[in-house]
Amino acid sequence: MIPKVLIVEDDVKISNLIKLYLVRDNYQTLQAYDGEEARDLYLKHTPCLIILDLMLPSLSGEEFCRWVKSSEAPEDPAVIMLSAKARVDDKITGLRLGADDYMTKPFSPEELMAHVEAVLRRTGRLCQKIVHDGLIIKPRKGEVWLNHKEIKLTSYEFNLLYLFMENPGQVFTREQLMNHIHPYEESEIFPRSIDAHVKKLRRKIEEDSSQPARILTVRGMGYKFAL
Repeated sequence: MIPKVLIVEDDVKISNLIKLYLVRDNYQTLQAYDGEEARDLYLKHTPCLIILDLMLPSLSGEEFCRWVKSSEAPEDPAVIMLSAKARVDDKITGLRLGADDYMTKPFSPEELMAHVEAVLRRTGRLCQKIVHDGLIIKPRKGEVWLNHKEIKLTSYEFNLLYLFMENPGQVFTREQLMNHIHPYEESEIFPRSIDAHVKKLRRKIEEDSSQPARILTVRGMGYKFAL
């Protein structure tokens, strides 16, 4: 999948320059020139990365970033902030708002592209929600939704579900699943404890946990997520 990048910059020349370099490197691009337009484009296209100027009309970059990182936004894309503010305090504020990176103006387009690549290496896989028959997992937000309702999972349950949904049809042994969710636990954690985690997870995501349609048991082997 080609990463989709939303450029939020009110200076048309700078916006077009960023687009030129992104297109050169085979990224899909969207352009917004104020915060309100950025929000509309974001909701329509759910990009994986946002390159965000802070000084914007109608809705500031800080406000837009705060909204993107809130529970109101459907996804949790990576954000690279661009700003003429070069003070350490300004950078700290931007990062605390949820930005994944912060660059000051003026900047080198080649350096920006290096930052884009680095951020997507760290976050790209986690930017994409996974959907299966009304079940949605949003890795960066740590959220799971079933039929438009959020369901609460423990960290063990979330990690199990994420592994299953990332690898539909793949059979995992109990030992593999145990090592995935208990990587640093002592040896007294037994593989059969996985059965308890799976049973609890099924109760939350299956219509009938006694006849699961999502997490399937593979006799003599372990479990897999239905295709």
